[in-house]
Amino acid sequence: MPEDPIAHSELAALTRRFEEVAEKHDREFGIIKSDLTAVRLQVGNLDQKVEALDKKIDRNQAQIIELLTQLVGQRPNVG
Repeated sequence: MPEDPIAHSELAALTRRFEEVAEKHDREFGIIKSDLTAVRLQVGNLDQKVEALDKKIDRNQAQIIELLTQLVGQRPNVG
């Protein structure tokens, strides 16, 4: 049975279209994966900043408590 040139041509066209779409999907997946990696890094940086801010707030609160404790029982200056 001889090959059908039209069927062969259509099969080749479908194969090309399939490969083009697969390449496009691969590129888009790579972009999304790259973006997700960047977001993860940013979230990690934000976590570090929040942790540092929490520590700073804790230190400031401790200083405020210490100062207030020192003031308790002191008489205001009578002028």
